[in-house]
Amino acid sequence: MDITQRPLSGKVRLEHDLLGDMNVPVEYYFGIQTMRALENFHISRVRLYFFPEFIKALADVKEAAAMTNRDLGLLDPVIASAIIEACGEVREGGFNNQFVVDMVQGGAGTSTNMNANEVIANRALEILGHQKGEYKFCHPNNHVNLSQSTNDAYPTAIKIALIRSIEKLITSLKWLVDAFQSKGTEFAHVIKMGRTQLQDAVPMTLGQEFEAYAATLAEEVDRLEQNMKLFLEVNMGATAIGTGINSDPDYTGLCVKHLRSITTLPIVAAKNMIEATSDTGAFIMNSSAQKRLAAKLSKICNDLRLLSSGPRAGFNEINLPAMQPGSSIMPGKVNPVIPEVVNQIAYRVIGNDLTVTMAAEAGQLELNVMEPIIVHCLFESIEMLINGMDTLRDKCITGITANEQICRDMVYNSIGLVTALNPYLGYEASTELAKEAQKTGKGIYELVLEHNLMSKEDLDCVLLPENMVKPRRKGDRC
Repeated sequence: MDITQRPLSGKVRLEHDLLGDMNVPVEYYFGIQTMRALENFHISRVRLYFFPEFIKALADVKEAAAMTNRDLGLLDPVIASAIIEACGEVREGGFNNQFVVDMVQGGAGTSTNMNANEVIANRALEILGHQKGEYKFCHPNNHVNLSQSTNDAYPTAIKIALIRSIEKLITSLKWLVDAFQSKGTEFAHVIKMGRTQLQDAVPMTLGQEFEAYAATLAEEVDRLEQNMKLFLEVNMGATAIGTGINSDPDYTGLCVKHLRSITTLPIVAAKNMIEATSDTGAFIMNSSAQKRLAAKLSKICNDLRLLSSGPRAGFNEINLPAMQPGSSIMPGKVNPVIPEVVNQIAYRVIGNDLTVTMAAEAGQLELNVMEPIIVHCLFESIEMLINGMDTLRDKCITGITANEQICRDMVYNSIGLVTALNPYLGYEASTELAKEAQKTGKGIYELVLEHNLMSKEDLDCVLLPENMVKPRRKGDRC
């Protein structure tokens, strides 16, 4: 719950901006510009405090700016010290409920930047021994936002927050990979039919199937780590459009140095500040990586739903943990609710990727004013993917069991078994066997012996599970 949803004393302070005066409740650390945003943007109802990493990153940026302005002699050391202390408190989460503006907003992020400026300024005023709103002693714009614009402070904070959020995403992804790999080891001995186009193909092990899931998801760790590095390039000191107006020539280098120290990230200054201020290519890359991960997760969940379908009229090769009753009318029905919810998460992430792409394309001239929706989509996708993968791991993958006999029976009853005999009988003879099995309902094993095409000893050797699930030379002995 944020501060605007709590009972208030009724006491107010008077603040003003270029549009006029407004009474601000004394409990609010934010001020009049944040109040304007609250009036204007009832859009997503998802507010800044939903994403604590973003608030933490805003505090990092404001602290680095204050330290830089102090070092350059632009900011009184006493005021700078109060701002730095306030930033530390914000970073620790003590004022999260004061970050109340909607994530989706007009103004290219100005409302977010001013929400941070006002909260930090008013807390700094208290540290200095003044009342909230006494801005002549510490002003949101003149002091907290000194040498900055929304157009450099906001995207820099976004990038820092995204790096930290992606690190958490990668951690959850690695845990999920480990869970699939563990099941791959557990099911290594379970022979089953592989399928292509939903038709019987050739034998494999259930372990190989789960190891493949682990491998395809492990690839996404590399992709996420690779494009996360794009966020290390920031445009602090670019101010409004990248020309650096109202900033000291030494500001960028010093500010980036302080950011490195505060965040412990190897942050660097962009080579071309005008390009860096208007470009959103890094966001597109990261969104695409999230979409790729989501698509893979959804495909795997489709497989899990198929493999567990039934239990009597479906594949029924595996059992998913029963999490809740599946029907209000059909007794005994249990649905694959965990894979289903991950499917839906994937659809949302894929939709968010399209939004990010369109918003990035919509940038005009020296600024992309659509960054707020880009940020909202990226953070939402990361949060949903983390929650979805953790849920999939804990409530589904770790509890999966195999129906070994069903898997084995499907192999020996399948016409696809004939593929294993193709090197020994030839394609034409194997085709005739498949046709006869389809027509008569007899098994391939039975027909081979019936037609004396192979001895039982040789047939059993070829059809040993361990001989059908890996490369093997024709003359190899059992």
